[in-house]
Amino acid sequence: MRVAILSDLHGNAVALDACLADLAAAGGADSIIAAGDLCMDGPRPLKVLRRLKEAGAHVVRGNTDRMIALEDPAGYDDETRASIMWQRGALGQDWVAWLGAAPLTVAVGTGADGLLITHATPACDDEHVWPDASDAQLEAITANIPQHTIAFGHLHLPYVRTWRGRTFVNVASAGLPKDGDPRAHYVILTQQTGGWSIRSRRVAFDIDKVERQIRKSGMPNVAERIAVLRRHRYKQLAEHQL
Repeated sequence: MRVAILSDLHGNAVALDACLADLAAAGGADSIIAAGDLCMDGPRPLKVLRRLKEAGAHVVRGNTDRMIALEDPAGYDDETRASIMWQRGALGQDWVAWLGAAPLTVAVGTGADGLLITHATPACDDEHVWPDASDAQLEAITANIPQHTIAFGHLHLPYVRTWRGRTFVNVASAGLPKDGDPRAHYVILTQQTGGWSIRSRRVAFDIDKVERQIRKSGMPNVAERIAVLRRHRYKQLAEHQL
């Protein structure tokens, strides 16, 4: 069983297409799973959802997907509200409903040898799990979770951490890297006796093309969106033991 997991595409169809082409060249996968934050901040949200559906991907709902599909924009500041409304307009009512219906987790297997895919943590779609996360945080995350391998995104910082016989796999980000590497990232996991092997994939994509799409899209906060795309690095990386 081979599972390809992409997360945090953020409306970047150029990067998604590059990752899907790379996956095909690498032998494909039995299942493709998109682990949330599929649309917000990027210029081609509708194309991203269509391409995922065409690829037969399973989809997990992330925090920005929840914001777009399920929440009242009036509860946010002007900038965020404008972004939500633009995304809703770009997607259309049917695709917004499709996004809102996505589950919070997808499981491959139910026991310790299984794999659980979520956006951030199984209980919270907006919790950052840094590579140096405390024992207390990891204990809370894994409580009542039988699968010993958990794959997730939200934090745009790919890493693998083994802790007390469990494996945490951060697969992000395929659309908006923030770990200092401008390339998209996704993973291929292959089921083996006793667990999963993990293959990290880095894929270059045409950043200039994405910037042109942002400029032509009519989306709000264009300068900020381009700055985040081009910075591809968290300012607080130095604060954590990586």
